[in-house]
Amino acid sequence: MLVADSYNLYERYITMARLNVSKSREEFPEIVNRAAYGNERTIVSRRGKDLAAIIPIEDLRLLERLAKEEMDRIDPEDARAALKEAKEKGTISLEDLMRELGD
Repeated sequence: MLVADSYNLYERYITMARLNVSKSREEFPEIVNRAAYGNERTIVSRRGKDLAAIIPIEDLRLLERLAKEEMDRIDPEDARAALKEAKEKGTISLEDLMRELGD
């Protein structure tokens, strides 16, 4: 999916319904249907605090994909930082580490 496609997907959802927990409980089947068939997002809140959201499955899949892409990006950055630290501070062998730890 292209960035432009992702943005268009987001544009469809700019306005979201917001319901408190008790109202959400009463309307749960309708909220699920609106998410599944109307691509509507609903925020569930309690005492004015947002707690959760009911979203279309496509949104969840997009969020999961974005989270995976972010993790895939972070892993190499962490590896480069670890290599840089090892180069600056040096390393020890596994045998020396085990001896230091008392194993």
